[in-house]
Amino acid sequence: MFQIVEARRLAPSVNQFKIAAPEIARKRRPGQFVALRINEEGERLPLTIADADPVAGTITLIFQEVGKSTAQLGKFKAGDRLSDLVGPLGIPTHVEKFGTVVCIGGGIGIAPVYPIAKAMREAGNTVLSIIGARTKDLLILEEEMRRVSTFLKVSTDDGTYGYHGFVSDILQDLIDQGTAIDLTVAIGPVPMMRVICNVTRNRNIKTVVSLNPIMVDASGMCGACRVTVGGKTRFVCVDGPEFDGHQVDFAELVKRQRAYLEQEKRALESFKHDGGACRGGKC
Repeated sequence: MFQIVEARRLAPSVNQFKIAAPEIARKRRPGQFVALRINEEGERLPLTIADADPVAGTITLIFQEVGKSTAQLGKFKAGDRLSDLVGPLGIPTHVEKFGTVVCIGGGIGIAPVYPIAKAMREAGNTVLSIIGARTKDLLILEEEMRRVSTFLKVSTDDGTYGYHGFVSDILQDLIDQGTAIDLTVAIGPVPMMRVICNVTRNRNIKTVVSLNPIMVDASGMCGACRVTVGGKTRFVCVDGPEFDGHQVDFAELVKRQRAYLEQEKRALESFKHDGGACRGGKC
């Protein structure tokens, strides 16, 4: 079992765990993720590795409570243990000196974009980062992103902090100002990534997105995480999670993500009705 050595609340319903996982911490690379289970009856949750400390033997996971399983996980505290933790999974981000890289994170997508921005900066790139959230209270990792970026722009949908608008608006402003962009990396809600891709497609700017569809076994066996990229079927757990954003069929992705909304809603309501009792693997 894998022990949680540190648990923090970053924002309403957003949690950060540091977990003792020495082998994963040594092997992990930016862009990769893990699959965890709370207990033997739990589903596997795919979560991107936001950071790792090979010396301490820990990995950092950041997640938002949106369904029953993540709500259960949010009840865990430092000292509690997870039943299973498998990783690192997925193909790492391709990192090299591209020139100018724009890293865009929306909402909880800031967590997976952080290690990518850090790696791109260490590779000698000029890293222009844009992060955003619906409101100031939901913004995470601002200072961490600032440290690894050449410069950072922040937006909120409601204007409570930073630029009043969307991350795509800031990107459009950069392009309109004549900023030469060699690569854009965008991670966040599907509508956000789709808009970013529409903006960059018109200027032929290479754009990479990280997808997080429904995932069951995270091994490529079940096929639940299949997406269409460039007219071909791809499995996010083994072929991704990153793909050419200009080739992703976002309309299909949205439909697949909504396949079990009613079941997820009922499961969460039942969990809340029962008092949300879950601690240390006992739910």
